[in-house]
Amino acid sequence: MAEKYQQLLARLADVQNLNKTAAVLGWDQQTQMPPGSAEPRAHQLELLARLSHEMFVSEETARLLQDAAAEVAGAPYDSVEASMIRVVQQDYDDQVKLPTSLVSEIARVTTLAHEVWAKARANNDFLSFRDTLEKIFDLAQQAAQHLGYKEHPYDALINQFERGITTAQVKQIFDEHKPALVELVHAIGKHDSAVSDALLHQDFDVEQQRKFSVEVATAIGFDFQHGRLDTAVHPFCTNFGREDVRLTTRFDPKYIGSALFGTMHEAGHGMYEQGSGAELEYTPLSGGTSLAVHESQSRMWENMVGRSKGFWQWALPKAQQYFPQLARVDVDTFYKAINKVKRSFIRVEADEATYNLHIMLRFEIETGLLEGKIKVADLPEEWNARFESYLGVVPPNDTLGVLQDVHWSSGLIGYFATYALGNMLAAQYYNRALQAHPGIPDEIASGKFDTLLGWLRSNIHEHGRKYTSDELTRRITGESIQSRDYIQYLQTKYSALYGL
Repeated sequence: MAEKYQQLLARLADVQNLNKTAAVLGWDQQTQMPPGSAEPRAHQLELLARLSHEMFVSEETARLLQDAAAEVAGAPYDSVEASMIRVVQQDYDDQVKLPTSLVSEIARVTTLAHEVWAKARANNDFLSFRDTLEKIFDLAQQAAQHLGYKEHPYDALINQFERGITTAQVKQIFDEHKPALVELVHAIGKHDSAVSDALLHQDFDVEQQRKFSVEVATAIGFDFQHGRLDTAVHPFCTNFGREDVRLTTRFDPKYIGSALFGTMHEAGHGMYEQGSGAELEYTPLSGGTSLAVHESQSRMWENMVGRSKGFWQWALPKAQQYFPQLARVDVDTFYKAINKVKRSFIRVEADEATYNLHIMLRFEIETGLLEGKIKVADLPEEWNARFESYLGVVPPNDTLGVLQDVHWSSGLIGYFATYALGNMLAAQYYNRALQAHPGIPDEIASGKFDTLLGWLRSNIHEHGRKYTSDELTRRITGESIQSRDYIQYLQTKYSALYGL
């Protein structure tokens, strides 16, 4: 028996449980906590962050890691043991560079920041959030300096979400992707009147929306015996282990798409967490390997499934039971409506054709802030100017502009790029799933999602963090991330929709 390896696992389980306890408090803050309770919550999360970090980067962990590595040195690369040592060593090498004081300060500041951001967003008041956001970007700069980087501070930050990728690589991928995307959006714009989404914008009872969202999430495979759906200012998914996964969405009584597609998106994340291998639970290997792979799952279920015609052949009759106002709507009309391309101000409600433009804008702003070329105080103007450049319209206020996303208040600097990367990976993975199982679209049209989910389980979910994003993608597709499949998917879909 590998004694030191088992001792290492026990220590890692303690760290994981501290982190999951913090996640419970974070979930509560965004779903249940009274708005005036941020100060004590900040102290609680600061303490948990400090305890977790101190335990993980301690000399005892380092000794156990070294001894455990020696015990399992002959294990195959794909084994849980070899993967555990490899991934934990990488995590340790990163985290040991960060002072515990900085880790706990980030936890404290971002906990308080969420309430400041939520109020600023509700009141269209960027000025009230400015100083807090300056502090968050200052802390991000400090973290980048401690973590180290060769070319750009953003390298250090995005590596916390997408290990191994660089700012230059992201920029190259975006530069290759952007021309075809802009050309497609421009071509669609000439046929704007061909599609109407007016039927989506009418009165939809919120409780009926919730019930419909739960029915759909259940049907595609989210396990509500080990999860639940709640309401938040900004949709998110979190987990306290593979057997306790929490989804959130938000409801608009005048628009059916927000809650439903938000729920399908978060359910994609949730099913990834629920599908992680049982033997990986309570270890750093449990859960998604990277944010881009995670986003590939959420965006696949939201869009490639949820916005497909086949899906609505099954789902529209169910929607009509909840919403009588849709009784006379046919599948073709509904399918066109949910895929209408328009210059939406809100990223999470953007269509597939324009979505990555929203991400490129955020990527440019984040890198500009870290380079010192953009100042936090100038963000509303920078945002609006770049938004007009990318999408041809200017947000009417900061609530629909720079204040719309929760990420910066949470300290998630470097996260946004993974959404666009996730879209690209989703197309690559979905193509491979269809090659293996050509009948998937017909199954979706009849409300059967087991084949697709099963393929995702065996090829992606169950492996947790055993493989890096690039290793996993190469295992599945034979190549690294590329935008070719995604562009082809968009061109095929929207050419048919708009008669291009």
